[in-house]
Amino acid sequence: MHKLRQLYIDYRHEEPASMSQLPGAGSNRVYYRMQDSDGHSVIGVVGTSRDENHAFISLSRHFCLRQLPVPKVLAVSNDELRYLQTDLGDTSLFDAVRGGREAGGRYNQREIALLTKTIRMLPEMQIRGARGLDWSQCYPQPAFDMESVMFDLNYFKYCFLKATGLDFHELKLEANFRLLAKDLTVETGESFLYRDFQARNVMLDSEGNPHFIDFQGGRRGPIYYDLASFLWQASALYPHKLRRQLIKEYYDALSSVTEVPTVRHFAHQLGLFVLFRILQVLGAYGFRGYFERKQHFIQSIPPAIQNLRELLDAQELPYTYLVEVLRKLIDLPQFRVVEAPAVRADGYRTTDNNPYSAHPQDGPATFSKFDGKGPLVVRVFSFSYRKGIPEDETGNGGGYVFDCRSTHNPGRYEPYKKITGLDEPVIRFLEDDGEILTFLESVYRLADHHVERYIQRGFTSLMFSFGCTGGQHRSVYSAQHLAEHIHEKYGVEVRICHREQGVTQVLESKVKVKG
Repeated sequence: MHKLRQLYIDYRHEEPASMSQLPGAGSNRVYYRMQDSDGHSVIGVVGTSRDENHAFISLSRHFCLRQLPVPKVLAVSNDELRYLQTDLGDTSLFDAVRGGREAGGRYNQREIALLTKTIRMLPEMQIRGARGLDWSQCYPQPAFDMESVMFDLNYFKYCFLKATGLDFHELKLEANFRLLAKDLTVETGESFLYRDFQARNVMLDSEGNPHFIDFQGGRRGPIYYDLASFLWQASALYPHKLRRQLIKEYYDALSSVTEVPTVRHFAHQLGLFVLFRILQVLGAYGFRGYFERKQHFIQSIPPAIQNLRELLDAQELPYTYLVEVLRKLIDLPQFRVVEAPAVRADGYRTTDNNPYSAHPQDGPATFSKFDGKGPLVVRVFSFSYRKGIPEDETGNGGGYVFDCRSTHNPGRYEPYKKITGLDEPVIRFLEDDGEILTFLESVYRLADHHVERYIQRGFTSLMFSFGCTGGQHRSVYSAQHLAEHIHEKYGVEVRICHREQGVTQVLESKVKVKG
């Protein structure tokens, strides 16, 4: 620490006002926040590996020249065992999206926006960061190659697969490992492989902009590795839909900085790297968990196995024996998925015809007392706000109330004061003006989704109400047209009530009831 303090003095020409050690990050480097009397801070780093430090320092300087968002190295000791870098704060992407992770993979819009911003910046790091890079500065090797792939695959075999007790033919498995390694290294390209691209290694500034750290293990390699590493991080629990969304964002961003492979080829190669990354991770979890008995790594194995299970179900892989072994692996008793019972202990039934796509960790859905009754009846009202919103007589309490008063009012003009939204002159006025049509486009989209869900769940009652000043023109037109739209599209019974006009109408169901 004394030598680090001296490096700070040489750089700042003053003693640090404060110096505090930061929490460890699992590496052999120790980090300190060093502040001056005005509160300005830098990060001091003490490492035990000169070669690893040299790689980080060289890469950081190169990336800064390329104007990429990485910490800038400010000062370096002569032996390169200590250096100072810019302070990027305390908020990592991993911390910022903790809520979605702790909710079992239910990420909110803010968290998804942060993940999207990060994944769209990855191609800049990979492609722009590779331009003019001296690969000989990389540690411990300059490129992703067959030898490094085989090392990781055998790490999986000896530290995880053998530890499970699963019987397998070692020579057949080795042959498939070599085929996989050949396919993974067939297109290395001139791109930077981050190697440890994950949410913990992304820091967010006060405006939520990502900055990349801990890239000292990077080397020349294929683009797919980092994407697989980030999106299939076992503990992140990214749902399939979010993964697909982020892959598309990455592909679009990649196409803006370089020529991209076809979608089919990209998806195939990504799948191979997902397989490799999962096996690589399981090897690490096996060593840390089964051999070093670290509980955190043992707890991380089930989500990694689930990632493997989903991949084997989703993609045809050309490694026959390896796939055979992996299918046996995921079917071992300790990894097998237990199906939930059809009837829970509390007496609630579960449904096999659930319209919702639930998260696997939520277990089976249950019926409410309103499910499965059917058929659906939709009631549509027009009304005047002066006389209050129509009451829901069913007690269901569902549905929507729409305010039509933002649209052009024909009731202001003498020719329309004695007629309603059911009459041709008013209809022509509203449709020629167009505001009501734009208003109803949004209403139709919302109503369609709601009606479809209610039909799927077997609900019996849904209510829509349209209000305007007098309940005569705009609300009447809107209610009538929504009622006819729902009846035409879904064939359910629709009951119309233009309350202030004393007009009611029933559009009979066109749906045949099973009996």
